[in-house]
Amino acid sequence: MPIHEKSLIRPENIQSHDKLVIDGVDVSGHWSTFIEPRVVTDYNERLEDEIAALPGGELVHRCWQCGSCTNACPVNALNPDFNPRYWIYLIRMGMESELLRDKEIIWQCVSCNRCTYACPRDVVPEGVMKATAHWLELKGHTPKSRSTIFDEEFTEQVVATGKIEEGRVIRRFFAKTGQPLLQDWLVEMVRRVARRLPVMQGILMGIATLIRPRTRGWGKARDAITEYVQEQEALQRKALRLKDRT
Repeated sequence: MPIHEKSLIRPENIQSHDKLVIDGVDVSGHWSTFIEPRVVTDYNERLEDEIAALPGGELVHRCWQCGSCTNACPVNALNPDFNPRYWIYLIRMGMESELLRDKEIIWQCVSCNRCTYACPRDVVPEGVMKATAHWLELKGHTPKSRSTIFDEEFTEQVVATGKIEEGRVIRRFFAKTGQPLLQDWLVEMVRRVARRLPVMQGILMGIATLIRPRTRGWGKARDAITEYVQEQEALQRKALRLKDRT
């Protein structure tokens, strides 16, 4: 059965009766199974353009539904409901309501890029999955994922200082996601590093975490990056028809 037919028959749309008699004919069980009629009422003809406007989704229009991405996907091997080919089909058809049914699992892409290597049309399915997850967040269909929060914290530090202080990134990420700082794996990692770390280097790392040092002459680069990021965000929000940030 074609993918666009099979996947649209959802379990909740199937009705059956253990005991049913119609005009004197017993149609109980298998013979009384019906599929509720389905009508698309919220078709979004701009859905493909919206995904294409986000980083990673630019080439979604190239897909010809060969299925190489899904066949190569290790997540699909564990969870058949994780189906990049099907979601790209929905995006290109503008079937937003069907796409939203799977909003809780689209983010599970592990970025292994096996789908991208297998794709004969250079669609970059991994990028499309990331763009779709970002689209869900921007549209308010899902809350920000922890990976998005980490990316934002990492980017904020790079843009502001031109440096990366891992300790500060982790500390602020845990604070924003409500996680305790003293986690077993982190404590053990710090212990092992401390055993081999020169004393002076350890002191400098501790100071850097507190005073947030900056790269010399970083101001112009920071302003240029900030301007570019703001321009890109404005273009994305316009493409998605979102209100400007106040």
